[in-house]
Amino acid sequence: MLTTAGFGAAYGFRPSLRYVLGLFIGTNLVLLAVVTGMAAIVLSVPWLRTLLMTASIAYLLYLAARIAFAGSKIAFIAAKNPPGIGGGLALQAINPKAYVVNTSLISGFSFAPDNLPFELLTKVLIMNAIWIPIHLAWLWAGTALHELNLNQRTQRAINGGMALAMLAVVALATWTATT
Repeated sequence: MLTTAGFGAAYGFRPSLRYVLGLFIGTNLVLLAVVTGMAAIVLSVPWLRTLLMTASIAYLLYLAARIAFAGSKIAFIAAKNPPGIGGGLALQAINPKAYVVNTSLISGFSFAPDNLPFELLTKVLIMNAIWIPIHLAWLWAGTALHELNLNQRTQRAINGGMALAMLAVVALATWTATT
């Protein structure tokens, strides 16, 4: 959600929608990987789990830098365009939180043990019914900041704050992975 708001603030609503679409597709692909057991198989290999965690941290750091330096004349990362669908897909594919959330949703409770297809379909519909408006609201919130036409210094400060929040997420993910 931080990247969604960050890119909304940096680039506006419409330019960032492709990224959110990528996140949406990626979230549902992660859900499919969890439901089919592929995530458990892949994440059971220690070196692969470490590689994916490292890739996740690196990508989140990259996104934090893109947000921090978007709209800044001193940017060392070219940030003329927001990440598209591929950027959202890439983030979700290596996002450990996506796997934890989807695993908790699918295996955390059962309400129709005699009808697994119904239960899975219901959980997918509920998850998407919550996911879509929340991410669009975060994108709108970021866009509202973008449309305020703040001076460049204030916009850089907001982008920096968003980037720092992402760095906090990276730190928490790293700490969680090592404990």
